[in-house]
Amino acid sequence: MTTNTTTDTTSNENTAAAPEGFATEHAPRLEWAKHAPEVWKAMLRLDKAATQGLDPKLGELVKIRASQLNHCAFCLDMHTKDALAAGESVERIVQLAAWDESRHFYTEKELAAIELTEAVTVLTEGFVPDAVYEKAAAHFDEPELAQLIAAITVINAWNRFGVTCRLTPGHYTPGQYA
Repeated sequence: MTTNTTTDTTSNENTAAAPEGFATEHAPRLEWAKHAPEVWKAMLRLDKAATQGLDPKLGELVKIRASQLNHCAFCLDMHTKDALAAGESVERIVQLAAWDESRHFYTEKELAAIELTEAVTVLTEGFVPDAVYEKAAAHFDEPELAQLIAAITVINAWNRFGVTCRLTPGHYTPGQYA
């Protein structure tokens, strides 16, 4: 979670040197895990508990889709790398941003999980629509559905830490926090 940073004296912001022609990498606003280590440890335990019994590839697809919706670059970096390490294809990861137009890349069960992920992540209507929930319930037994809902909820919490603290993507290696 640490990055090499140098202080930019003109902006009072920590930044890392960028390769020629690339934008300068920003430093995190706050290394929250360092300042709230018990919360960090609890989140790691919660994440592990939430994904028990879920297919690892499905779990990563859910985490990627929620992170896309929440614009969490740090989590996108982490979960695309973890998905690839779990054997997920680049094509399915790339198409996930447009899953509704690329349905043929996914199973009906995966589509139900992705749709539920969107409904739980984007609560602008104030609730998860019955049709979305019922579709997921048709593809997952109750214990598995409970785990899926937990996994979606936990990645949304991680995303909130990531975007609020502006965690920097690009430095994660698969399994780093396992």
